[in-house]
Amino acid sequence: MKKIGCVAGVALAMLVSACAMKPASEGAGPSPSARKPFELTSPQFADGTDLALKNAGNAKENPNCVGQNVSPPLDWKNMPSGTRSFALTVFDHEGRSGLGVVHWVAYGIPASVTGFSENEVSVPSPKFVGGRGTSGSGSYAGPCPPAGTGKHHYIFTLIATDLEPGTLPAGLTQAQLLEKLDGRVKGATSLVGLFGQP
Repeated sequence: MKKIGCVAGVALAMLVSACAMKPASEGAGPSPSARKPFELTSPQFADGTDLALKNAGNAKENPNCVGQNVSPPLDWKNMPSGTRSFALTVFDHEGRSGLGVVHWVAYGIPASVTGFSENEVSVPSPKFVGGRGTSGSGSYAGPCPPAGTGKHHYIFTLIATDLEPGTLPAGLTQAQLLEKLDGRVKGATSLVGLFGQP
């Protein structure tokens, strides 16, 4: 995977790494060797494989948006002990010539939720609190990479937190969300989808 090219992306990577490095002595429950890993998957695409054309954005004002803005289905399991809610971001670190594009910021997802069906998060939903992506949207905004820039990496990152759903206000950017989550994270997992145009 290519090096993340913006401050928010680096902060997100550090947050995920910090969760992975949490000492085994912290917290209760089974030992790390016995505990199943927190995992984010999609029945539509495997980690590191292509997203479908329908998952691309459909903003009419952007000629690079050639899809239908259908969000892919997502599933997760084995949430860390103490999880009360989840946050989920989608980030393209190659977007804007390396400055990065945030395609979705969501949080306040109840711990009882174990996934989203296809196209469920392309519009507002009571299952999540919408933040603010690069486009200003609080819902999923699909890939719109310029032609000739190769396949971009779209990183879906699911963060388990000890915050109750509804704790954080709507409209947070990815950077603001990460700041709010500092010290409140129980674990994280990610999934990468690829998309590009000839």
